[in-house]
Amino acid sequence: MNNEQGAINTKTGPEDVRLSSVEAREALERYRTNYITEMDGIALYRSLAAAEKDEKRAAIFERLARAEERHANRWARLLQAAGETVPVYRPSARVRVLGWLARALGTQRVLPIISSLEASDQAGYLGQPEASGLPAEERAHARALRAMEPGVTSQEAIMGRERWHLMSRGGSLRAAVFGVNDGLVSNFSLVMGFAGAEARPEYIVLAGVAGLLAGAFSMASGEYISMSAQRELFEQQIALEKQELEMSPREEEEELSLIYQAKGIPEEDANLLAHRIIQNPKTAIDTLAREELGLDPSELGSPWGAAMSSFLAFVLGATVPVLSYLVLSGNTASIMSAALSSLALFGVGALLSVFTARGPLASGLRMLGIGLLASAITFCAGWLLGVSVAG
Repeated sequence: MNNEQGAINTKTGPEDVRLSSVEAREALERYRTNYITEMDGIALYRSLAAAEKDEKRAAIFERLARAEERHANRWARLLQAAGETVPVYRPSARVRVLGWLARALGTQRVLPIISSLEASDQAGYLGQPEASGLPAEERAHARALRAMEPGVTSQEAIMGRERWHLMSRGGSLRAAVFGVNDGLVSNFSLVMGFAGAEARPEYIVLAGVAGLLAGAFSMASGEYISMSAQRELFEQQIALEKQELEMSPREEEEELSLIYQAKGIPEEDANLLAHRIIQNPKTAIDTLAREELGLDPSELGSPWGAAMSSFLAFVLGATVPVLSYLVLSGNTASIMSAALSSLALFGVGALLSVFTARGPLASGLRMLGIGLLASAITFCAGWLLGVSVAG
């Protein structure tokens, strides 16, 4: 710390970061906290390595401990560069308890807890310029621990990370199905509200068309904005991964090797595979995005595709409750509208079972129940308002 200037200058990579006196105090406090956190990680992984009976798994824990040592050394160097003393480390109560549980119950019992701790460390480093490269490493540690959890095979670990990828492939289809559902429920409820108020058929058609257009444009714009924001986030993550690969290829290679070892690949083969992948920048970015981020760079989803699917699907669903009023009138039109909408609700609910664990019958009946409840409420509200206006 330079007391005359009241600022510190920290070297974080290719850039120097100058901090004011207030920022400097906050930065030094962050360095101390980060140092203690990483030291906790070292102690914890060493405890797991000592408690682990499987030599291969113990070696992975030891490598994780060495990775945390690199992190701790970074914060220690920053403290020393500012003229500060590195804190004396004592294992926290949490580390001692987890170490005792690992020895008493086995390491597999505590892995889910530790993988969540790694995820929180990753979040804690976001926004810290001095932590360049560390969030990706913490993600890799969490992935490796996830692959080592009890009952998780290599394929299951990959599928767990690829859940977003599977959804992105069906992103437009998913948006279309939910668009039909939203159009059905919203316009069915709207039409039943006007029917309850005993409005004239032309007014009901007008309300139905207005609700159709308003809802379709609203849903399409919302889907476009949502998908665009998601895509931009994933592109930013991939760009950060590319930057980290350029700045520290050796560390990225070690983390990739560690992930493969956690999946059951022998250390020598994992090291060779990781080395070959890192040698090709294009392949390396693609692989790191898949393994560390759970993303497929080639399939990030299309905002326009999702928006158009939502728009057309909403129009399709919202048209059903209005159709009968184009050719019928009075109670007959209302009954036919309710019947067609009920059939469509059940069909859409059954189709939604493709994206859920429910069976088609249960999913269809649930969607039908929701639609009927919503339409009954609006029908009653329309009837009460109609009576009030008439009175």
